[in-house]
Amino acid sequence: MTDRFADLRQVAQDLDCDAVALVPGPNFTRAVGRAFGSFERPFVVVIPRSGDPAAIVPNLELASWDTVGFPGAVFDWRDQDGYTAAFSALASAMPLRSLAVEGQVMRVFVHHALKSALPGCDIRDGEAAISGLRTVKTDADITALRAAIKISEDALAFTLDRVQIGQSEKEIEAMLVQALFAEGADDLSFAPIVAAADNSAEPHAHARADYRVAAGDALLLDFGARKDGFAADMTRTVFIGHATDEGAQVYDTVLRANRRGHEVTRAGITAHDIDDAVTGVLEMSRFSDRIRTKTGHGLGREVHEAPYIMRGNHVALAAGTVFTNEPGLYEVGNFGVRIEDVMLVTDTGSESLTTFPTELMVVGT
Repeated sequence: MTDRFADLRQVAQDLDCDAVALVPGPNFTRAVGRAFGSFERPFVVVIPRSGDPAAIVPNLELASWDTVGFPGAVFDWRDQDGYTAAFSALASAMPLRSLAVEGQVMRVFVHHALKSALPGCDIRDGEAAISGLRTVKTDADITALRAAIKISEDALAFTLDRVQIGQSEKEIEAMLVQALFAEGADDLSFAPIVAAADNSAEPHAHARADYRVAAGDALLLDFGARKDGFAADMTRTVFIGHATDEGAQVYDTVLRANRRGHEVTRAGITAHDIDDAVTGVLEMSRFSDRIRTKTGHGLGREVHEAPYIMRGNHVALAAGTVFTNEPGLYEVGNFGVRIEDVMLVTDTGSESLTTFPTELMVVGT
């Protein structure tokens, strides 16, 4: 029988730890096949290098937990009793000397509960190795990403067809969100960014209710649908009524940088080299003082995950890696432009999972 936790056992071995511990989040979901929330209750799965795994499960989650077919011991606990006894039972069943945990996900009180139950245990941050198991996507992962991106693109097309001069950013945002769910999204990947004019120069802007789009405005939309556990992430910048000469020139510069990312991506290239090529296009332009961000980031169960496409990151990208190619130029008080595609690294080059047109687009006419 196939060991569903074989790769996590290998991580424990590679890190020279007795076991790996997961808490609710993308790695947990990948391992057990179902998403669970953290809330205020500790929920931990421990996978040893060899032998049966174990789990600490809130009693109210037992019925749901039974559906995952977990093959190890389960130590449940009730709110009125507290979770200390469950951690002690785990420690008795699995007297660990070293444990790798998710440093970016595990909350401090869960760490303390483990340390209290296992006072001699060396608890280490294994985030990079544990999350690294998700870097190369499976065929099923890519299928889910394609579905999420298709929903996002259809929702964007619907929204842009209905943008009009005089609408507020909030009104456009609401239209986009409604379209995402109408197209079949399970959830939003993140709160959408819908920003016009000077607000578009803020990479993580919030839609305004009191600004109404006007002719000549840049309108930036950064958003994504979540489908079957995977997140889309795409950005398009369009112009309302017409593009100014400056707007068209900035857009052309960003588009050339985005296309350069498509050209250089292939299996074996480093994240550093991709960012160097993409950012290099921006740096060679007369708008180089408007560079504020790196090229992109990995995408999958999380919106931001490894690898991070930036100078100084010399990790080589394997075939099956998915990342965002999202160069941008931003002038505070004026406007910003970002064009974002989702890239799949292949043995022979790359494929853009995003197919929505990137040519300069004018809407609201």
